[in-house]
Amino acid sequence: MMKKLVVQLRADGSVAAETFGMTGPECLDYIQQLEALLDAETTSSTFTDDYRRVETTAASDTYVEEDL
Repeated sequence: MMKKLVVQLRADGSVAAETFGMTGPECLDYIQQLEALLDAETTSSTFTDDYRRVETTAASDTYVEEDL
């Protein structure tokens, strides 16, 4: 899944942000960068199921057979 940060600028001047395609604390790095860019501070936060999900990677073993 592609990583995305969706930012909403509200009429009252507040900002809402949500991350997609990130697992674990990786999303917090993106929120920190957004805070720095906007010179802002997070006032509330909720972890999604993606935060709790473990990223999986595919692994394969390769065996080479040689005649000696």
